Amino acid sequence: MSNIIRAKAKPSAAAKTPKSPASRQRTGAAPAGLRGERPPTLPTKPAPLPAPPVPAPVPAVRRVTVDEGSAGQRLDNFLLRELKGVPKTHVYRVIRAGEVRVNKGRAHADTRLALGDEVRVPPVRLPERLEADTSHVPAREFPVVYEDEHLLAVNKPAGVAVHGGSGVSFGVIEQLRRARPEAKFLELVHRLDKETSGLLLIAKKRSALVALQEQFRERETGKTYAALVIGDWAENKKVIDVPLLKFVGSDGERWVRAVENSHDPQAEYAKRSISLVKVAQRLSGHSLLDVTIKTGRTHQIRVHLQHAGHPIVGDPKYGDFEANRAMARGALKFERMFLHAKRLRFAHPASEEVLELLAPLPPECEKLIAALTPKK
Repeated sequence: MSNIIRAKAKPSAAAKTPKSPASRQRTGAAPAGLRGERPPTLPTKPAPLPAPPVPAPVPAVRRVTVDEGSAGQRLDNFLLRELKGVPKTHVYRVIRAGEVRVNKGRAHADTRLALGDEVRVPPVRLPERLEADTSHVPAREFPVVYEDEHLLAVNKPAGVAVHGGSGVSFGVIEQLRRARPEAKFLELVHRLDKETSGLLLIAKKRSALVALQEQFRERETGKTYAALVIGDWAENKKVIDVPLLKFVGSDGERWVRAVENSHDPQAEYAKRSISLVKVAQRLSGHSLLDVTIKTGRTHQIRVHLQHAGHPIVGDPKYGDFEANRAMARGALKFERMFLHAKRLRFAHPASEEVLELLAPLPPECEKLIAALTPKK
């Protein structure tokens, strides 16, 4: 029996009573099949149903072996790096729930990982929005001053933040990670202001990061900056030992001010800050200084020099705004802050060999110095 069902036309009222052949001839009706009627049609094939949506793959459990770059790190910090983009609260929640295991056993957030440990990383779905944001970071290399398997030193240009945050979507470290996708570990050892150029250290191993940051904390590094200031710096002014206080201004910006008076109501919150100053060159109306910092406070050099009555040329926050405008719009066209991290001295984190790295002044700074008439 055929599976095709043919459609049968509904007879009209006139066709309900069968007519004889004679009557068909009298009325001139054509025999069946010769009446010009549309032949019966087959039912149309139904449109195929849309394919069901493919569910997003569920992240699988990962078992990560701790390498040299992560040895000594806390478990929570290790997971924040492995689960980049996942909120901290969620990371701590899965640790407390026992979903994270170290060598098949439960562990706490402050557990220190050792080389060769196996960490069970639970299946946590990463936010797509955050992943997409990371893809927009442009890959970029920076001028390399020194590099080996433990660390990287670059000459950062002015106007580039060292990391994203506070209204900046990315910085040096994010761009380097994009440019070096094969690098397992890249972390900032210290920071430079966005407006400051010069030497910036990046650790390529966890052990190097810990060792170098310890040197910075213990003030066992030599950091010297070149700063061009307004005015004639006094030769006998060699040490600035003035506490600094961080605060948030009415504009919501982060600021720093000097607290020299012990009667200041906020003096107890200020932190001791020490800068050593040496005149490198005297110019007409300006002084080129070498400033070595013994403490690493936020905006330390900028605030210390401004407090001494000699603001840095081009400093948009603590500088002489009229002088900056004249310098930027005049013949010299100097539009940045003249502060450059020129020298960095430290012990190598692996060999303990003392390294002294030097970064030459940027061309625009050299050009400005050449244009200023030396003082006679």
